Amino acid sequence: MQSISFAYRQLNALILGKPLQIRLALTCMLAGGHLLIEDVPGVGKTTLAHALAGVLGLDYRRVQFTSDLLPADMLGVSLFRPDEGRFEFQPGPVFSQLLLADEINRASPKVQSALLEAMEERQVSIDGQTHALPKPFFVIATQNPDGQLGTFPLPESQLDRFLMRISLGYPSPESERALLLAGDRRQALSALPAVLNAGELLAMQQKAAQVTVSSALAEYVLALLLASRKRELFMHGLSPRAGLAILAAARAWAMLDGRDHVLPEDVKAVFVAVCAHRLQSRLPGMNSIDAAQRLLDHVPLA
Repeated sequence: MQSISFAYRQLNALILGKPLQIRLALTCMLAGGHLLIEDVPGVGKTTLAHALAGVLGLDYRRVQFTSDLLPADMLGVSLFRPDEGRFEFQPGPVFSQLLLADEINRASPKVQSALLEAMEERQVSIDGQTHALPKPFFVIATQNPDGQLGTFPLPESQLDRFLMRISLGYPSPESERALLLAGDRRQALSALPAVLNAGELLAMQQKAAQVTVSSALAEYVLALLLASRKRELFMHGLSPRAGLAILAAARAWAMLDGRDHVLPEDVKAVFVAVCAHRLQSRLPGMNSIDAAQRLLDHVPLA
């Protein structure tokens, strides 16, 4: 746990004034999930992804998603070798431990859907052949807010593959003043030490998965799921997969606190990040984040 605590401090020294978002990002990685960072350009989304790869010691590739990107540009292609009379698979950037899908909603739905198998099954199928992805495998995707020019909204099936969605937002005046004095934080990325490696991270994921969830805690999560399915708040309620995602994230959050059991406070800490992008608010003028928080506030502990 000392190594992950050191990683947290390193990230906070680089991404100023965002301790909650950094902890949520680390929680997502420890839970073995994919992370979606949604915000306006220039607030540090790509820098955070770079920094996570650096401190966790992961092999890292970045793909800039554009309207003309093809699935093969990301997954790879089979090339014919005439001198050998055979096809040879050339892996694409998805064959890395951490893939940054930068501005994912600027690519066409065809390219977005090409990530579905990789994110869910940790493998890709090309020309009838299945190729396993490295372990661990994470996708960190950034996207600009819907409605900006040249964006294609992610479908519900794609959003559901992300364990969490977070937003960095603008820094506080104090943090932004420190940033202006220190200069572009991307220059500090090359000096960021790796405090973990892939094997250690996999071991920590296994430990997080073993954190105890009591029957009473499971009943609380079930109450949240059932409440979300009432038609007053949302177009569609949370799925059973969302319930499993809540518990996976809560286990990782509890482990970061050094506990071997989940408390209701752990569920509350991760609920909005895990669930808001899976929900569509029915309330006029209320976005999914506020509606998810309202749901959390109104479901009592069993």
